[in-house]
Amino acid sequence: MTTTAADIKQLGQELMEAKAKYYDAIKNLPDEPVQDWELKNTDGSPVKLSDLFGDKSELLVVHNMGKHCNYCSLWADGFIGYANHIQERCAFALCSDDEPQTVASFAKERGWNYKCVSGKNSGFAAAMGYRAEDGMAWPGVSAFHKQPDGSIVRTGHSPFGPGDDFCAVWPLMDLIKGGVNDWQPRHGAPSSCCGGSTSCCNG
Repeated sequence: MTTTAADIKQLGQELMEAKAKYYDAIKNLPDEPVQDWELKNTDGSPVKLSDLFGDKSELLVVHNMGKHCNYCSLWADGFIGYANHIQERCAFALCSDDEPQTVASFAKERGWNYKCVSGKNSGFAAAMGYRAEDGMAWPGVSAFHKQPDGSIVRTGHSPFGPGDDFCAVWPLMDLIKGGVNDWQPRHGAPSSCCGGSTSCCNG
């Protein structure tokens, strides 16, 4: 059966409605109490999760696998254009699984114009559900709220992976003839990551 423009419009409407229900369901989950984790600034100095809020009561933290993952770099590169807009609404930071010095040099190389910290050996990723039992870090994002008494709760989170809502590359490529085909993100070398497998970049 031939697909029509009306079919596409209807499917698009159904997709938007399903996504709205999905995010409403996330919002309806009970808030999750979170300890004030100690992370590391790129100079190696300690920084608390509470410090990342600045003067905001909301915070988004990107869980990044580190320099070795080209897929994670693709997502992080995309936030360069969004960071200033996001930070008008809430605080925003990337937490890498690399050592602080590696985070510093790689963030400078990529031109990441937002706060970057290291969660290496902190237990933060595991506590947030973004580390597998085998020790591999997973990519995603967590949303936090600082309550009036200073305590922190997580209000939502989502894994990152090809086709998600957090990277414009995938839906754009879906529009071209042949789609993604064999393309994979790179930053100077073939990916040493998972290639978008379900155990890594698909959460």
